[in-house]
Amino acid sequence: MKRALLFIPVILFGALALVGLFGLRIDTAVLPSVMINKPVPTFDLPQVNDETPPFASTDLKGQISLINVFGSWCVACQYEHQFLMNLQKSDIIPLYGIDWRDTPEQGAAWLARYGNPYDAVGVDQIGQTVIDFGVTGAPETFVIDQKGYIRWRHVGPMSQEIWDQQIWPQILKLKEQQ
Repeated sequence: MKRALLFIPVILFGALALVGLFGLRIDTAVLPSVMINKPVPTFDLPQVNDETPPFASTDLKGQISLINVFGSWCVACQYEHQFLMNLQKSDIIPLYGIDWRDTPEQGAAWLARYGNPYDAVGVDQIGQTVIDFGVTGAPETFVIDQKGYIRWRHVGPMSQEIWDQQIWPQILKLKEQQ
């Protein structure tokens, strides 16, 4: 009996080593979304300013598009903004913005300072719409198909590399399915 007790630490160490080994295989950079392959939540957000149209879920039907969640308080949003401006100039895909946790005045000032890459921007002051999307932080970008379903989600700032490796291939798949 005493001899069997000697093996308990060895067994516990082995179990802990297995848990650690399998835990290292989890990619913590990927945050799965329960919204993938589900319809875009219904929303109708007020506009940021008079120059920018308001944004509603009905704007997405019939076209492949991107939704970008940003905020004037978000440092990473400033990092990705030049890429979004270049994307808008290329006119490849409609780009919509959700200004999260800002007042319309804060969002309008931010867009006036950095430029407006969006076809329409809605202000989500209380954050209900981004909660419905399952957003964990800004920036986040969603690929929406022509039927209004969420097909891809990118967490973090967009860049040319992210576009080339993740977003554009998803858009090409959706275009092939048309």
